Amino acid sequence: MAKELATYAPASMPIVLVDDPADERLAVYADLTDGELRRRGEAFIAEGTLVIRRLLESRYPVLSLLVTPNRLEADWADLDVPVYVADQAVMNRVAGFDIHRGALAAAARLPLPPVAALVDGARRIVVLEGINDTENMGALFRNAAAFGIDAVLLTPDCCDPLYRRAVRVSMGNVLHVPFTAIDGLDELRGFTTVALTPAADAEPLDRFTAPERVALLLGAEGAGLRPGTLAAADRRVRIPMAPGVDSLNVATAAAIAFYALSST
Repeated sequence: MAKELATYAPASMPIVLVDDPADERLAVYADLTDGELRRRGEAFIAEGTLVIRRLLESRYPVLSLLVTPNRLEADWADLDVPVYVADQAVMNRVAGFDIHRGALAAAARLPLPPVAALVDGARRIVVLEGINDTENMGALFRNAAAFGIDAVLLTPDCCDPLYRRAVRVSMGNVLHVPFTAIDGLDELRGFTTVALTPAADAEPLDRFTAPERVALLLGAEGAGLRPGTLAAADRRVRIPMAPGVDSLNVATAAAIAFYALSST
């Protein structure tokens, strides 16, 4: 490993070589299943150099990095956190599966802000109901960042947006789009709530004129929004589709709706 480090790491880089998968300093990276991390209530994990760079640009406190020699970045020499370097086999044994991207970072969670503080001054927000697929969650946050959504609110039955896979699929954008938990639509005073639904009697999106402040409501694939949520929404909107197609992937539908909102 020393020869590899001489190739990839600046001589001044403060690194810690690790060759024992049981090293207690790597405990936060052990058994990196999303459910296990959530049960522990510990730090979340960023995977891949691009996502780690986005993490370093965010407000989340970074605790440490674990990388293979060929994934070291020169500017990590300035970090004031441990940079653990291990070969691929050691990293895989620590995590419990193959880490193809060769780079992990652990960061501390932050308290969720109250809804009122998050949406104060916002014009375009999204409420996610029952989104429990981590890849969809990550894609939704990536789309929200791309189209200037001000905040994302999640019902209690959503999966954690800081799950490793969600963070990765979002390309790190979940670390920059503000989000918090929401209990009910009554917390959204001042917003027009707009439910996105494939229902035939909903207003076509291409004829929809967005009010000044919009809260777009999105439900999980299959079940969609709950009947009570649809009934409580101020307006219902659908994306016109070709005959025989009943719905879109929720992240794809969201991207179309986000674009429509961003142009109004």
